[in-house]
Amino acid sequence: MARSNVTVQHETPATTRRVEPLIEIERKILDFMVQYLRANTYQPSIREIGERFGIKSTKTVSEHLQALADKGYLERDPSRSRGVRILGVDLGADTVAVPCFSKIPARGADQGAETYVSMDRQFGSQEGSFIVRAGPGDLAVLGVAEGDFVLVSPATLDDLDDGAVIVAEVGDTSAFHRVTRNGKGLALESLQPGRGPTLLEDTTKFRVIGRVTGFYRRMHDAGTINLTQH
Repeated sequence: MARSNVTVQHETPATTRRVEPLIEIERKILDFMVQYLRANTYQPSIREIGERFGIKSTKTVSEHLQALADKGYLERDPSRSRGVRILGVDLGADTVAVPCFSKIPARGADQGAETYVSMDRQFGSQEGSFIVRAGPGDLAVLGVAEGDFVLVSPATLDDLDDGAVIVAEVGDTSAFHRVTRNGKGLALESLQPGRGPTLLEDTTKFRVIGRVTGFYRRMHDAGTINLTQH
């Protein structure tokens, strides 16, 4: 099979491209295209995408690809079977594209990202990792400033050691906390100055979205940041 002229766009946090959330089939098709491209260096054809998902109509596959383009994930040339450019995905061997959000996503990285950050695979390779921009005072006691890029990796309650900094959903609110255990349940320490801990005896009202594993900072307001190792 001949290679296509597929290219990928390398993006940094300064990028202003916006994307919209995907429905399930669109997400699956996009994931398949990225995996196929990694393995083969060229994109699957419309017919191969249809066979993968049991879609008999090439027109239907084309409509899904156009939806991905309309939502900001692809650029495509409908006249060519493999004329697709995936946006926001870095396929370099040493890098991974991590979804980035301006505020904590309610469903973690499963929700549509606003942009993507390319970073060294050893820091952001865990599936389900995402980056969120810190809000005013979110992590102030740790020295994290507003606008810093906070890396969050998937975790469950059983994975957490006492003192871990996490993103958790308590009731209808998602926020950063430091978690500790006591004989009665969990203590969630707010990382904003002046706020006391929240004691949880019923952990069914608590959901771990992820564990904070690092943060990245612009060194001056006019500068840009590139998280990919060179």
